Amino acid sequence: MKVALGVCGGIAAYKAAEIVRLLQDRGVRVQVVMTRAAQEFVRPLTFAALSGEKVITGLFGAGAEEPNIDSAVEHIAVAQSIDALLVAPATADTLAKFANGLADDFLSTLFLATTAPVVVAPAMNVNMWAHEATQANIAKLKQRGVRVVEPGAGYLACGMTGPGRLASNEAIVSAALEALGATQDLAGETVLITAGPTREFVDPVRYISNRSSGKMGYALAEGALRRGAQVILVTGPVALKAPGAAEVIQVETADQMRDAVMANLKRATIAIKTAAVADYKAKQVAGEKIKRAGPMTLALEATADILAEIASVRENQVLVGFAAETQDVLANARGKLERKQLDIIVANDVSKPAIGFDSDRNAVTILTRDGGAIEVPETTKWEVAHRVLDAVVALKQRKAATIRS
Repeated sequence: MKVALGVCGGIAAYKAAEIVRLLQDRGVRVQVVMTRAAQEFVRPLTFAALSGEKVITGLFGAGAEEPNIDSAVEHIAVAQSIDALLVAPATADTLAKFANGLADDFLSTLFLATTAPVVVAPAMNVNMWAHEATQANIAKLKQRGVRVVEPGAGYLACGMTGPGRLASNEAIVSAALEALGATQDLAGETVLITAGPTREFVDPVRYISNRSSGKMGYALAEGALRRGAQVILVTGPVALKAPGAAEVIQVETADQMRDAVMANLKRATIAIKTAAVADYKAKQVAGEKIKRAGPMTLALEATADILAEIASVRENQVLVGFAAETQDVLANARGKLERKQLDIIVANDVSKPAIGFDSDRNAVTILTRDGGAIEVPETTKWEVAHRVLDAVVALKQRKAATIRS
């Protein structure tokens, strides 16, 4: 998901740098839009370095850049690409523009052009905040559905004391995540996720592997981050960019994945194993490339059963497995659930075209140890990830209720 962060001209503008980082920690892309006044307090280069995105400073290009049709309609492109607009700090001037439909700079034009949810965090002098014009503008914005993160009270940069101080960064980011539909129901949890395939080498250039793309595991990692969790992602070789806030451990073989998982299991409160670990590896790996010389017989042996080992040594962790099946999907998945003592298993039929392996879509059934079954019809892997996380949260809530009773 992507947020446009509007930064207005006030002494609190420097705090927006930390807001960028906190949003990124939750897997959110941030593009900063600065008013002209904001650039007097913080340089655009600061936000460009932090966000890795172009910082927008005006409607028609900036500096020596020649205005062109792309810069003239950039506010429309940004408006269509974002999932939320967050303005922090929001000055009295910008709030007045928003409330009265004025559009004389990029930020105010973006506000009118976007249909995404809007969050504003005001910051200003105590008298400016208390002025009836400002309060009327705030009331008007609230009536139109804009979320307002009320300023706090305290000592202000102008030397006065009272309301007008920018709310805490955590409160601002929490409001932005709520606008994005990202609840914080995994706050305080540490989620250990395995993703992707493993490679079991035959010789220095050949290996046994499978079609797993890692997309499901990476979607779960990003989803858990946005819901407030710390994430440890143990990943096989994939062509995906890992969420920046996750602790990423790169592995290749099943043995390496097993070692990484077991070394980090005690840190986790939830373990979700989506990786498609090879079931077999070569008994002996040739030291040199095997030359083609007619038929070849390859002796194989079973790899470590990581999921079963986790189940045998876990303490209070919730354990979630995946079952990629091509026949008798639910029966096989239920058997794996019981055999490996899992709390939840996610069953999917990988024989169906256009879903499952190496696809952006999936259709699954989430089975729970108490006999529950949640059907998730074909949808994006992002949505599947959140349905799985919903099931984990519900299970933890049931366990907590049982302990209290």
